[in-house]
Formats: sequence, structure tokens, C-alpha cells
Amino acid sequence: MRLLFSLALITFSCAAAEPVVVRCGHLFDPVSGAAAANVDVKVDGDSIVSVGPAGAGAPAVDLSGGYCLPGLIDVHDHLTSDPAHSGYSSLGISVPRHALTGAKNAQKTLLAGFTTVRNVGAEGYTDIALRDAINDGDLIGPRMLVSGPALGITGGHCDDNLLAPEYKYIGEGVADGPWAARTKVRLNIKYGADVIKICASGGVLSKGDTPGAPQYTPEEMKALIEEAHRLGRKVAAHAHGTQSIKEAILAGVDSVEHCSLIDDEGIRLAKEHGTFLVFDIYNDTYILSNGKQDGLLPEMIDKEKQIGKLQRQNFAKAWAAGARMAFGTDGGVYPHGDNWKQFPLMVEYGMKPAEAIRAATSEAADLLGMNDRLGRVAPSHFADLIALDGDPLSDINALGRVKFVMKSGKVYKNDWAPPTVTH
Repeated sequence: MRLLFSLALITFSCAAAEPVVVRCGHLFDPVSGAAAANVDVKVDGDSIVSVGPAGAGAPAVDLSGGYCLPGLIDVHDHLTSDPAHSGYSSLGISVPRHALTGAKNAQKTLLAGFTTVRNVGAEGYTDIALRDAINDGDLIGPRMLVSGPALGITGGHCDDNLLAPEYKYIGEGVADGPWAARTKVRLNIKYGADVIKICASGGVLSKGDTPGAPQYTPEEMKALIEEAHRLGRKVAAHAHGTQSIKEAILAGVDSVEHCSLIDDEGIRLAKEHGTFLVFDIYNDTYILSNGKQDGLLPEMIDKEKQIGKLQRQNFAKAWAAGARMAFGTDGGVYPHGDNWKQFPLMVEYGMKPAEAIRAATSEAADLLGMNDRLGRVAPSHFADLIALDGDPLSDINALGRVKFVMKSGKVYKNDWAPPTVTH
């Protein structure tokens, strides 16, 4: 089976030297919010060259029974992490093992329809190695924008506080003070980071801190954000706490992650500054159901119980107030490939299905600074296209039934293709 899959990829890659027509039964455009029937998408190399009404000829790829969308984007992922490596068991996971975990999870994520991810935090620059291996064609996975190690204070959420003092271990992203923080930004960029991830507040899945408590000071955040922007990188701030969310926005951060305890002023500031909010509201379901068996510490589960419901309520409040949101799930807290399970919750808490899809396509592309290449099925964009078994505008759970995946003009999954006959 694996051999046939590989041969299918090779066959398509060779054929793709000529333009290829993909016929969609329906095609959704996230910008207009409308879907068109019987559409041909012409692909040349890694890009789309035209989109229009279906022609008379037979298409190279027939998705006339499917509902097509742009490739999905998850802007908060951790491909080199796995829920099975939680709590104290994480101490036994080496940097090479993290990298191999990433190779497994990258393929699962792509085949689930997520053709681009922003990976915000990884051990030992393994996300950078994974990105490069995918780009070089050594591995199957989504397009990746990566941060390297997340930056934070000593003893904070982005440190590692599981070991006893005699081990004298400090997380590789720890930087205290404005100039130390600038230096860490420069170091991550030196080793290949596309984006910078910082921890403005405490977190849930860390030992000894409180989600609502501020960590990086406004002075430290201003310094590292200025440095990142000077070097052409955007900054994502982990921030559960009310104060830290506002301080990160005022310091110029590009997106706030988690946003659990955001208040009305924080929402107003996000709107005024054009800051994206990224709420990972599926995690609560998974952590409370599976966290204990995955090895999470009791204090971690208790923290989730305290803020999970509040996060969902604040998601609804922020959306109703008109804040910009991008789809991000914190993949790695739950099993990779289940990213789509956040969509039904986004709809339950206030979004229309088209709005939830927009958050994972054109809005996410805006956050990444790639709206000229990602987030739509349109000329000059990357040929990232998925097809579902069902209409997600009437059944949001159809996003869990991805039957076709194309990334950069290459087909990685096609459950509508005729079965291969072997003798």
C-alpha cells in the first residue's frame, strides 16, 4: 500500500509538468463567503493559473462529487510534540526523538487537510529541521512557518520546571531582561526562525506558575518585538492573563495566543491595534477527558478546569465584539490530525461555518503575511486545495471528512481516485 502511494505521487509529479485541471463540484471562497458549483481550477506547477466554470473536456482530477476549499491553515501548532509525551514523561524525550515525532505528525496533519501550519515552539530547533526536510522533499508534511524555542522568563511557562534544583536545567528559550531577550531573538533568527514566540503570561501545561500571572514585562516585550520586527519577523505571544494580553498588544505583538482571560479593554485594544486573537478552544475537551492518562500533572488539569470554560465564553465575547481571529489549536496537546475538531466549537460559540473556515484560510493567511499566496483558491496563489465529503456550510463536521489534499500542485490524498488494480 505504501509503495502504491509513493508511486502515485511520483506519477502525478511527472504528469504535473503540464498544466492540470481539477474539477470541483462546489468551490468555497472564504473572502466572499460564497460557494460556486462546477468549477475548474487550472494548476501549473505549484500555483493556480485560473479558476472558472467547468469546461467540456474531462479534467485530470475529478472532484465533481466533492466540496472544495483552500488548504486549511493552523497558526498555533507543535508538530514535534505529542500528548503521549506529557508531564514527567517528557523528560525522557530526546531532541532527535522530538524530530522523529514531528515527521509522523507532519504527515498526519497534511492528510487532515492542513496544508500550512505556524509552529510556535519546539525543542532543539527541531521544527526548523522539519520545515527544511519537508521543503526539500524528504518528508511529507504541511508548509511550515517555525519559531524555534519559545522565549520566556526563568521559571516561567517557557522554561522547564520539572527537574529538581540540583540539575540546574534552564530552558533554551529563557531570556531575562530586554537585551537578553533581543539576543535570543537574534539567535533564533540566526538558526532559521520564521516567527518569534514569546510567553507573556503563565500557562496551563507547566509546573509552578499561574495562567493569569504576568511573566515578561512590558519593557522586555517591547525590546524583543522591536528586534523581531527590525529583522522582518512577526511575534506571537502566549498570554492567558488579562494584564499580559493588554501589555503584549500595547508592545506591538502580531497575535495573542490562548487569550483565556481577555476582558473588554483587551478586546478593544486588539481591535484598535489590528492584533489577531488565537483561541485554542478545543483543548479543554481533550485535556479534561484524556489529560490524566497522558501524564499531565494534577495541577495542570486543575488549571485547565479553572480557565477552559472562561476561554470559550471570552471567545464568544471577542467574536461578537468584532475582533479579528485566526484558527489555531495548540496541536500536540491533543493528537495531531484532529485539528478540525475545533471548528464545531467555534460555531457553537458564535461563528457561522463560513466565518470559522475564513479564520482557517484567508484570515490566517493575513496573519502570516502571505495573503497573496495562501488562503484562497485564486490565480497566483499556491495550488493548495482540499475536498470534503459533504458541505461544511450546512454540516461543519464535514471538515473531518477530508478526501482529497493537494499542496503546491501535488496530490497527497485522493479517496475519489479509481482504486489501483494489482495482479
